[in-house]
Amino acid sequence: MGARIGVLALQGAFAAHAAALQRLGVRADEVRVAGDLAECDALVMPGGESTTMSQLLETSHLFDPLAKRIADGMPVFGTCAGMILLSRHIADGRPDQRSFAALDIDVQRNAYGRQLDSFETEIAVQGFDRAFHAVFIRAPRISRIGSEIETLATYDGKPVLVRSNTVMAASFHPELADDDRVHQLFLNMVQG
Repeated sequence: MGARIGVLALQGAFAAHAAALQRLGVRADEVRVAGDLAECDALVMPGGESTTMSQLLETSHLFDPLAKRIADGMPVFGTCAGMILLSRHIADGRPDQRSFAALDIDVQRNAYGRQLDSFETEIAVQGFDRAFHAVFIRAPRISRIGSEIETLATYDGKPVLVRSNTVMAASFHPELADDDRVHQLFLNMVQG
């Protein structure tokens, strides 16, 4: 695949995402400034701390260029904090926290509990022939989904993997599983 996939490398498990993409035979470039973003055909936004990541996007002057690229249809995959930043509304975000509003979903930060409440479980993902081992760490919960959102997986009756057009997001951390199928699902979207 000739597409260049960027991995937002401001905070979080960006190296694990890059490793998953590389195992799938894809070039994965770290994105820290607008010039890095300009070289990418698609982007993975990792987990981390969403308010800190939002601030780092601002101070690195990446927020507005990224918002434009997403609005123009660049494929993007957000996990955990990345999902929060892609959502339309953050129920318990800071008043100055910005999101890209790329997915018509509302989320609640850390809704599955604090760090000590982190857990792993098997989930069924649409199109997968076997369960996916999902790692939830201070994960957000989707509290509302819009009509254009496709739910690809649920946990406890709530969506945890969703997509709409060129945007996909997960509450969990697929980069921490010994299974690259969720990343492949994103690459399938990039390839169109």
